[in-house]
Amino acid sequence: MIDPHLAGRLAFAHRLPTKAPLPPGLHPLGLFPERDALLLVPEGIDPRRPTPLVVLFHGGGGSAEKILPMLRAHAEARRFLLLAPQSLFPTWDLVIGGHGPDRERVDSALAEVGARFLLDPGRLVFAGHSDGGSYTLSLGLANGHVVTDLLVSSAGFLSVHLQSGAPRIVLTHGTRDEQIPIDRSARVHVAQLKQAGYDVTAIEYDGPHAYDPAVVARALDLVMRDEA
Repeated sequence: MIDPHLAGRLAFAHRLPTKAPLPPGLHPLGLFPERDALLLVPEGIDPRRPTPLVVLFHGGGGSAEKILPMLRAHAEARRFLLLAPQSLFPTWDLVIGGHGPDRERVDSALAEVGARFLLDPGRLVFAGHSDGGSYTLSLGLANGHVVTDLLVSSAGFLSVHLQSGAPRIVLTHGTRDEQIPIDRSARVHVAQLKQAGYDVTAIEYDGPHAYDPAVVARALDLVMRDEA
């Protein structure tokens, strides 16, 4: 049998916090000497109450700083924790050749956040754009036992060797995307996911290979639709 970790299975599990919470602001987690994960803690978070967490994956050649604007204002307005891990190399290990150090880095970042805040097990979201969207989709489907929702923007591929749970999926893609044409990516993915029985919402918009802030807001409304 294949090692579930090599297939993308995370070791993360929800536990009670054991460390002091971080104050409001943007914090490097201090886990790695280079390309550390960043955590945005909005004002008004009560570390003693279950709080939603969104994990946001950057695109190829990107960084946490570059991708944070995609969801930062929403995190501050809706008061959810926003975690932005970073790949060890210019893009995610799965894009290069398979699950490896980046899965371990994501696991470490999730464990650190879970040690400082009481996370809501009913709202742990993976999100990402481009290569980050592909990573969101692939890693998220392998960890649906803890990941509740996927917000996927302009994903190029879907690579799943292990399926777990049934996360809800909102998949967005620009119809004028020349880098990753929609007919060879999103439309294929939507059909495959629906055939597999997933709850999928597809949003196509008139745009290139870039996320559209209005579309992101609409997708996040769907992801957070059960929010109290």
